[in-house]
Amino acid sequence: MVSYKNRELQTKYKPDLFVFGSIIVELKAVSALLTEHEAQVFNSLRISRQPVGYLLNFGRKGELEWKRLIVTDFRGGEQDPEH
Repeated sequence: MVSYKNRELQTKYKPDLFVFGSIIVELKAVSALLTEHEAQVFNSLRISRQPVGYLLNFGRKGELEWKRLIVTDFRGGEQDPEH
């Protein structure tokens, strides 16, 4: 469920991968990761109320580019104690 100002939105959020029920993974195939890609992961983490996400880029020939991103401040209320 995705909510905004305590109202449930009809849009359903689906990450590229949701690993072990707590890690968001965003997959890319671009020549270089940009700050916009990181912002997308941070938004996904806040929406899903998960603290850890990975940004994986398979677009660079011969190598994998990745970043681990962590959110420790969940704005707009308390974190769900079950997560």
